Amino acid sequence: MAKSYGEWLKEQREAKAWTQQELANRGFMSRSMIAAIETGRRYPSEDDAKALDNALGTGDVLATFRPGQLAGTVPDWYEKAREFERQATVIREFGLSYIPGLLQTEDYARAVIGAGYPRESEEKRHKTVVTRLERAQLFEDAVTPEVWALLDEAVIRRPTGGYAVMAAQLDHVAALADSGRIRVHIVPFGTTPHPLLDGVLTLMWFEDQAPIAYTEGIRMGKIHDSPALVAELQGAYDLALAEALPLQESVALLRAQAEEFRKHAPQAH
Repeated sequence: MAKSYGEWLKEQREAKAWTQQELANRGFMSRSMIAAIETGRRYPSEDDAKALDNALGTGDVLATFRPGQLAGTVPDWYEKAREFERQATVIREFGLSYIPGLLQTEDYARAVIGAGYPRESEEKRHKTVVTRLERAQLFEDAVTPEVWALLDEAVIRRPTGGYAVMAAQLDHVAALADSGRIRVHIVPFGTTPHPLLDGVLTLMWFEDQAPIAYTEGIRMGKIHDSPALVAELQGAYDLALAEALPLQESVALLRAQAEEFRKHAPQAH
């Protein structure tokens, strides 16, 4: 399509003289979701794209040309979670070993992806890095989604990618927090064991659907939509958050650790 995905959707809607609310009603979604897709701030899920095709009578165009579908750029088990991430109004991340992907710099992402085993081709690793960095486009909206990052202290102490790369990564997270765009909290080593030490967790809330949780381990990930289980994981997150440092102390710790890494980084000549 010569036009952007959102522009093309808007053109099809206006050709039928429908308002965004009318299309939303026919596609079984919210008007704000239609507006977000048309302005390029969100992508529809595969199911939503099919629903829009059915409503507009556009065959399978919107489903086929849904943005962000470079083959092999993310594991199959993460693709659905990434679709939900684009639609979320609130995201709560917990990082156990690494900075969450949504907040990663290019050099840090390259180091994390490069540490995978078995080692992948340079082309595939590059595509994966690009796809991961594209997730940060969510921050182009100054307000939504609301993002909190809860990090185990181990995340900020390990010099992933080397001292200079890690210093820049911590500066990046601190800058996002200083700007007010995200909240970040560090769970220090000195706390008692907390209920999130078993793995990685992402919680997501939406404007027009029930919240979900996403958990991830080695070479696997799972979306949870059972209300009881999601509530349990939300509770676990809250308990871990209660053990964390306040926002300003967490940002100060990020800055101090970044400076410590810089002291050990090779100096350019």
